[in-house]
Amino acid sequence: MALIDRIKFDAPSDDILVWKFPSEELKLGSQLIVNQSQEALFLKGGQVCDIFGPGRHTLTSANLPLINKLVNLPFGGKTPFAAEVWFINKSVKRDLKWGTPSPIPLIDPTYNYPISARAFGRWGLRVQDSRCFVLHIVDSQVMTDSAKILEYFIGEIHQRFSAALAKFITEEKTSIFEINVKLNELSQYSATVISPEFARFGIELINFNVESVTIPDDEKAKFQEVLGRRMEIEQISKVKVGQAYTTMRTFDTLEKAAENPGGGAGALLAGGLGLGVGVGAGVPLGKQLGDSLNATPEGGQDMVTRMQILKRMLDEKLISQEEFDVKKKAILDSV
Repeated sequence: MALIDRIKFDAPSDDILVWKFPSEELKLGSQLIVNQSQEALFLKGGQVCDIFGPGRHTLTSANLPLINKLVNLPFGGKTPFAAEVWFINKSVKRDLKWGTPSPIPLIDPTYNYPISARAFGRWGLRVQDSRCFVLHIVDSQVMTDSAKILEYFIGEIHQRFSAALAKFITEEKTSIFEINVKLNELSQYSATVISPEFARFGIELINFNVESVTIPDDEKAKFQEVLGRRMEIEQISKVKVGQAYTTMRTFDTLEKAAENPGGGAGALLAGGLGLGVGVGAGVPLGKQLGDSLNATPEGGQDMVTRMQILKRMLDEKLISQEEFDVKKKAILDSV
């Protein structure tokens, strides 16, 4: 094989991140031409020996100190030697797209409901440490497939963004349904999580943007249905709590008023006004009892009526068994 006297890479596209010179048969005196935004690395035995920046370089034993040490190159002449030459593209790549291939399972911190979300955005990178990048990424191909390299890093983005999103909505106490108003904060937070993994390969994460977070339509519809039912239940619970409080207060008033047979409550109980007498269906118990206070006095108190009131409150779970027992004892003690 003829010895190479000119080493250069004229990239057909700026998309190529790394390229291996096709020949390893080199010689001193060869011209190494490194274009702007490139670095050239010499490898021997899987070890990065020498690195050259942009410019024209005449290869000598003086500017190949590590190769010279390994190969024992003599000074001067056209001495042949074997080494790999890798060209690294160090230009910034900004407008790269990423997106989650499948929905990310989450627990919404606001509604405590399982939901899934997808996200999309853009990112950018730059090879910061050519030595680290070559040793971790490249293989024996003459031109390493940049698409596969980017695919690997997009996979890293997916994995780390999923964890970052779950942690962000939990720490910020933000519902996934409201996350789109905090995309800037989410982008910055995610970048701090993703950057260390890129740095391990000699890559600098130039920018990372989350442009949208979406929820599948079927899950959104299901959530809206569940949320509607939950709100209905909560409203019903609030009404029952209010009724229970009113009933308890009314019953306490009746207890005290019963000590005065001439009062309104005494007249009410003496009149034998029970819970089901003269009261329309669906009227809250507390209102029934409150209206009964205005009944015209007709006689002494009725212990049976009081026990009926108490039993109904227990049956409708307006009071606990313990409260029922206390009230029951109080009624019996008053006989």
